Amino acid sequence: MARCRPTTSDEQRSGAEATNTVRARSGLPSVAPNDTLSQAAARHACDMAERGRMTHVGSQSRGPAQRVKALGYRPQVTAENIAAGPFDLDNVLAAWNASSGHTANMLIPQLREFGIGQAVGSDGRTRYWAAVYAAPAGQ
Repeated sequence: MARCRPTTSDEQRSGAEATNTVRARSGLPSVAPNDTLSQAAARHACDMAERGRMTHVGSQSRGPAQRVKALGYRPQVTAENIAAGPFDLDNVLAAWNASSGHTANMLIPQLREFGIGQAVGSDGRTRYWAAVYAAPAGQ
Protein backbone atom coordinates (compact mmCIF):
# COMPACT_ATOMS: atom_id res chain seq x y z
CA MET A 1 0.00 0.00 0.00
CA ALA A 2 1.30 3.46 -0.88
CA ARG A 3 1.99 5.96 1.89
CA CYS A 4 0.60 9.38 1.07
CA ARG A 5 0.77 12.55 3.16
CA PRO A 6 0.40 16.31 2.85
CA THR A 7 3.39 18.49 2.01
CA THR A 8 5.08 20.17 4.96
CA SER A 9 5.81 23.90 5.03
CA ASP A 10 9.55 23.09 5.18
CA GLU A 11 9.28 20.99 2.00
CA GLN A 12 7.36 23.80 0.31
CA ARG A 13 9.91 26.40 1.34
CA SER A 14 12.89 24.26 0.27
CA GLY A 15 11.31 23.50 -3.08
CA ALA A 16 10.52 27.15 -3.75
CA GLU A 17 14.05 28.20 -2.73
CA ALA A 18 15.62 25.65 -5.11
CA THR A 19 13.34 26.79 -7.92
CA ASN A 20 14.10 30.44 -7.22
CA THR A 21 17.85 29.79 -7.33
CA VAL A 22 17.44 28.50 -10.89
CA ARG A 23 15.10 31.36 -11.84
CA ALA A 24 17.40 34.04 -10.37
CA ARG A 25 20.30 32.87 -12.57
CA SER A 26 18.12 33.70 -15.57
CA GLY A 27 16.88 37.02 -14.17
CA LEU A 28 13.34 35.73 -13.61
CA PRO A 29 11.06 36.66 -10.69
CA SER A 30 10.70 34.31 -7.75
CA VAL A 31 7.86 31.85 -7.29
CA ALA A 32 5.94 31.72 -4.01
CA PRO A 33 4.77 28.53 -2.31
CA ASN A 34 1.08 27.89 -2.89
CA ASP A 35 -0.97 25.48 -0.77
CA THR A 36 -3.38 24.58 -3.58
CA LEU A 37 -0.49 23.69 -5.89
CA SER A 38 1.17 21.60 -3.17
CA GLN A 39 -2.13 19.80 -2.61
CA ALA A 40 -2.36 19.05 -6.34
CA ALA A 41 1.27 17.87 -6.37
CA ALA A 42 0.82 15.67 -3.30
CA ARG A 43 -2.33 14.10 -4.72
CA HIS A 44 -0.60 13.36 -8.02
CA ALA A 45 2.44 11.89 -6.24
CA CYS A 46 0.03 9.69 -4.26
CA ASP A 47 -1.78 8.64 -7.44
CA MET A 48 1.53 7.67 -9.08
CA ALA A 49 2.63 5.78 -5.94
CA GLU A 50 -0.65 3.88 -5.74
CA ARG A 51 -0.31 2.86 -9.39
CA GLY A 52 3.44 2.24 -9.18
CA ARG A 53 3.89 4.32 -12.31
CA MET A 54 5.63 7.64 -13.00
CA THR A 55 3.52 9.60 -15.47
CA HIS A 56 2.13 13.08 -16.02
CA VAL A 57 -1.27 11.52 -16.77
CA GLY A 58 -3.27 10.88 -13.63
CA SER A 59 -5.72 8.07 -13.07
CA GLN A 60 -8.51 10.66 -13.33
CA SER A 61 -6.76 13.57 -15.07
CA ARG A 62 -4.81 14.37 -18.20
CA GLY A 63 -2.24 16.71 -16.65
CA PRO A 64 -1.44 19.36 -14.06
CA ALA A 65 -3.79 22.05 -15.41
CA GLN A 66 -6.79 19.76 -15.01
CA ARG A 67 -5.68 18.78 -11.50
CA VAL A 68 -5.21 22.36 -10.25
CA LYS A 69 -8.49 23.49 -11.83
CA ALA A 70 -10.30 20.69 -9.94
CA LEU A 71 -9.02 22.31 -6.71
CA GLY A 72 -10.32 25.76 -7.69
CA TYR A 73 -7.06 27.26 -9.00
CA ARG A 74 -7.50 29.08 -12.31
CA PRO A 75 -4.15 28.93 -14.12
CA GLN A 76 -2.80 31.09 -16.88
CA VAL A 77 -0.01 28.54 -17.30
CA THR A 78 1.03 25.29 -15.58
CA ALA A 79 4.05 23.01 -15.75
CA GLU A 80 4.98 19.90 -13.82
CA ASN A 81 8.12 17.98 -12.91
CA ILE A 82 7.89 14.40 -11.69
CA ALA A 83 10.36 11.80 -10.45
CA ALA A 84 10.39 8.32 -8.96
CA GLY A 85 13.23 6.60 -7.17
CA PRO A 86 15.18 6.58 -3.93
CA PHE A 87 15.18 10.40 -3.78
CA ASP A 88 14.82 12.52 -0.69
CA LEU A 89 13.83 16.16 -1.15
CA ASP A 90 17.37 17.47 -1.63
CA ASN A 91 18.17 14.74 -4.17
CA VAL A 92 15.08 15.28 -6.27
CA LEU A 93 15.53 19.06 -6.31
CA ALA A 94 19.20 18.66 -7.32
CA ALA A 95 18.24 16.19 -10.07
CA TRP A 96 15.63 18.56 -11.49
CA ASN A 97 18.04 21.50 -11.28
CA ALA A 98 20.64 19.48 -13.22
CA SER A 99 18.21 18.45 -15.98
CA SER A 100 17.64 20.76 -18.94
CA GLY A 101 14.10 19.45 -19.50
CA HIS A 102 13.11 19.98 -15.88
CA THR A 103 14.75 23.39 -15.61
CA ALA A 104 12.95 24.46 -18.79
CA ASN A 105 9.70 24.06 -16.84
CA MET A 106 11.09 26.11 -13.95
CA LEU A 107 12.20 28.86 -16.35
CA ILE A 108 8.81 29.61 -17.87
CA PRO A 109 8.79 33.40 -17.41
CA GLN A 110 5.11 33.69 -16.42
CA LEU A 111 5.36 31.34 -13.42
CA ARG A 112 4.53 32.89 -10.06
CA GLU A 113 3.62 29.99 -7.73
CA PHE A 114 4.88 26.55 -6.79
CA GLY A 115 3.84 23.38 -4.98
CA ILE A 116 5.56 20.05 -4.32
CA GLY A 117 4.39 16.68 -3.04
CA GLN A 118 5.65 13.17 -2.47
CA ALA A 119 4.40 9.68 -1.67
CA VAL A 120 6.12 6.35 -1.02
CA GLY A 121 5.21 3.39 -3.21
CA SER A 122 3.96 0.06 -1.97
CA ASP A 123 7.53 -1.31 -2.05
CA GLY A 124 8.32 1.03 0.86
CA ARG A 125 11.37 2.44 -0.97
CA THR A 126 10.35 4.26 -4.14
CA ARG A 127 9.40 7.88 -3.60
CA TYR A 128 7.17 9.51 -6.16
CA TRP A 129 7.53 13.28 -6.48
CA ALA A 130 5.53 15.93 -8.28
CA ALA A 131 6.20 19.66 -8.47
CA VAL A 132 3.61 21.99 -9.96
CA TYR A 133 4.53 25.41 -11.28
CA ALA A 134 1.82 27.88 -12.24
CA ALA A 135 0.59 31.42 -12.62
CA PRO A 136 -2.98 32.37 -11.84
CA ALA A 137 -5.08 33.73 -14.68
CA GLY A 138 -5.06 37.49 -14.94
CA GLN A 139 -1.43 37.96 -13.90
